[in-house]
Amino acid sequence: MPPRRVIITVLTLVALLHVYIGWRILPDLPLPDMFLAAGAIWLLLSIFLVPAGLLSRAIKNQALADKLAWIGMLTMGFFSTLLVLTFFRDIGLLIASLFHYHSATLVGLSALAVPVVAVFVSVIGFINARRIASVKQVEVPIAGLPYALEGFSIAQISDIHVGPTIKRGYLDAIVKKVNHLKPDMVAVTGDLVDGSVAQLRNHTAPLADLSARHGAFFVTGNHEYYSNAHEWIAEVKRLGLTVLMNEHVLLRHDHATLLVAGVADYTAHHFDESHRSDPQGALKGAPSQIAVKVLLAHQPRTAEAAAAAGYDLQLSGHTHGGQFFPWNFFVPLQQPFTAGLNRLKDLWVYTSRGTGYWGPPKRLFAPSEITLLRLVSAA
Repeated sequence: MPPRRVIITVLTLVALLHVYIGWRILPDLPLPDMFLAAGAIWLLLSIFLVPAGLLSRAIKNQALADKLAWIGMLTMGFFSTLLVLTFFRDIGLLIASLFHYHSATLVGLSALAVPVVAVFVSVIGFINARRIASVKQVEVPIAGLPYALEGFSIAQISDIHVGPTIKRGYLDAIVKKVNHLKPDMVAVTGDLVDGSVAQLRNHTAPLADLSARHGAFFVTGNHEYYSNAHEWIAEVKRLGLTVLMNEHVLLRHDHATLLVAGVADYTAHHFDESHRSDPQGALKGAPSQIAVKVLLAHQPRTAEAAAAAGYDLQLSGHTHGGQFFPWNFFVPLQQPFTAGLNRLKDLWVYTSRGTGYWGPPKRLFAPSEITLLRLVSAA
């Protein structure tokens, strides 16, 4: 539970933003007073529902906590879009007034458009988020790739966020889709959960069914550390996945060897100093002559250290591709890459948009994905 001062500050900010929406939209709506009153009541309730959704994990009754989380997260998603559209409407009205296009009709219709478009966008975003991720196929060109590793396939899933709104059925469908791909290995690149092992053990159980020639590998994300990473590391191991904590394994594939390393989350040392992310240290004891070195690292910003350590490919997640507008514009302020395959010096970095979602069940212009990466020879 966050400190009381933080909760009060967040509540105050949320309340002020709701007041802004009410002030700018409600008086201009060309609707009967009954509808305006209903809008005012919704805004008042939303002030409390938005933070309640985030704080619901503190409720011991799991069924009640999940219901509150659903209500709060749906409210948060709608409020976020409503706020953005209100702001854009104000900008539009300002521009219209500068060009003398300002009129009562424009004011009324634009005010009505804000909640209507917000509802439409929220419904589309909900459908996008709740559908099971589609498969995205990516070829990664590797210089000097041994013939035996041509076409070596890695199925990557990331940022599933099993928790209040993502349960066993959702994860089970993902696992079945991954297994259908018959990959050579599976990479789970962090942020698997939002909750404790006690709360979610039954819902993460389908991970035990992941199947690949060389097995499934897991690295921690920042959300594991919010939910007792030590317990989750033990639980993921119990499910049969190999957890890579600043270490590596060598995979003998036909007549070639592939190195797969994994590091703890970029911020792990804030929770446990012994978990400090160390791409160079993950290579300790590795043979000097390895044709391909792959690193699993939750956050793309590990890439600088990975490039310096001599990896060929880094698989990351964390960003969700922005998940929905306008957050996609904020991701580059923290991460070097938002989504897709990118190059940093001699290192390829693939950043997944995530296989689930966090917070509001909402995705716009950032579809979830199960990624099937294939290694191919560079021209």
